[in-house]
Amino acid sequence: MKKRETVFVVSDSVGETAEFVVKAVATQFNGGRVEIQRSSYVEDIEDIEDVITLASHSRGIIAYTIVIPALKEYMDRRANEERIRAVDLLHPLMEAFSDKFEKQPNNQPGMMRKLDEDYFRKIEAIEFAVKYDDGRDPQGIKRADVILIGVSRTSKTPLSMYLAHKRFKVANVPLVPEVTPPDELFEVPRKKCVGLIISPDKLNEIRKERLKTMGLTSEANYASFDRILEELDYAEKIMKRVGCPVINVSNKAVEETASLILDIFKRERSTI
Repeated sequence: MKKRETVFVVSDSVGETAEFVVKAVATQFNGGRVEIQRSSYVEDIEDIEDVITLASHSRGIIAYTIVIPALKEYMDRRANEERIRAVDLLHPLMEAFSDKFEKQPNNQPGMMRKLDEDYFRKIEAIEFAVKYDDGRDPQGIKRADVILIGVSRTSKTPLSMYLAHKRFKVANVPLVPEVTPPDELFEVPRKKCVGLIISPDKLNEIRKERLKTMGLTSEANYASFDRILEELDYAEKIMKRVGCPVINVSNKAVEETASLILDIFKRERSTI
């Protein structure tokens, strides 16, 4: 069996991008029978010298994604001196970007990893919001970054999803007179909670529309003024007990309310 050729993947970050490209290219040659040796987080010339030595002895190829200029220049010079084929997988495209968009790169390693981590934090926050929507599991209250409380139709769910896209883990708890709030609501720091209130007239209007979409009569108790006043009075008592800030959402878009919530949390952090 023919000996596998060796490709040394070198990066000042993880090196996943370079390895993926090498594997893609390798599939075009003998079914991808190459040995890949990855060197991640290369940060000084000693690390590069180690790779140069290995590549020189095995007569392998170096494929690298190094964005730190000094390290890239050193890699190119030493590979040339040792007559090792070293392929820069990023620089030609970075030069094209610079020429086309008239901007200079940050030259900071690990930027893709940061983007990936940010993406997965958002996905985790969205999944959290779905799992702990509408008070389904009180355990989420203790794990949440933000806890929204209010009566039905105060935009708790849309706000939870909006804030989740901002990487906040949000749990929301409906306040209903016949249902005792979970104990966890009174055990978490009050600075994590935000109460949502609404005018009786606006809530009556919203609930009537909700009943219509469900094919029910607008005269149902859910939309009656007496019921709405009872719920709002109960919710106000719970919010006072929790001691949380309160936002009136009567004539506010979700984005506007979310902005107010974020401002509240910014102020809280600035006082720590």
